[in-house]
Amino acid sequence: MKITSSREVYACGLFRVTEDEAIEPPQKGKAKGIKPFHIKRSVVRHNGSAVMMPVDDKKRVLLVRQYRLPADKYLWELPAGKIDDGENALQAAKRELIEETGLRAKKWKKLALFYPSPGFLQESMTIYLATDLTHGEAQPMDDERIETKWFTRKELKTMVKTNAIVDAKTMIGFLHWDRLG
Repeated sequence: MKITSSREVYACGLFRVTEDEAIEPPQKGKAKGIKPFHIKRSVVRHNGSAVMMPVDDKKRVLLVRQYRLPADKYLWELPAGKIDDGENALQAAKRELIEETGLRAKKWKKLALFYPSPGFLQESMTIYLATDLTHGEAQPMDDERIETKWFTRKELKTMVKTNAIVDAKTMIGFLHWDRLG
């Protein structure tokens, strides 16, 4: 597909929205007379997010609990944050882990990269396993009220099965980590 037009219709500090049109260029071997495929979409443009799965030496995972306005509820989830301009996903993960939890990790391993809703959202999320942890002071943003708690593998498995965890990045991160044993 080739984007033929893009017009920004909204922008804020977290994302922007564009109205885009795209067309599938003619391809070799296509039957003559077939009209090119044309689409129009509203697209939420986002730099992407880094997700951290901090695991301590007891094989417990640290989750954060915070109120999520779009979901209208408090959710347990892996710490995560937006990739800022000039950062890559790992740099953002290291910064966000300190900000949200006060933790620093000496070892980082990429677990997964996924698109949470590719029908309208450009955002990709990269999940990192963070181990060999040291503790420090959290530095949350002014609008963040974050509770933290360590969970065992068994507790997380139960929380996923019973819908106590409904956040996609947390489920994906846990399932990738769990299969590693």
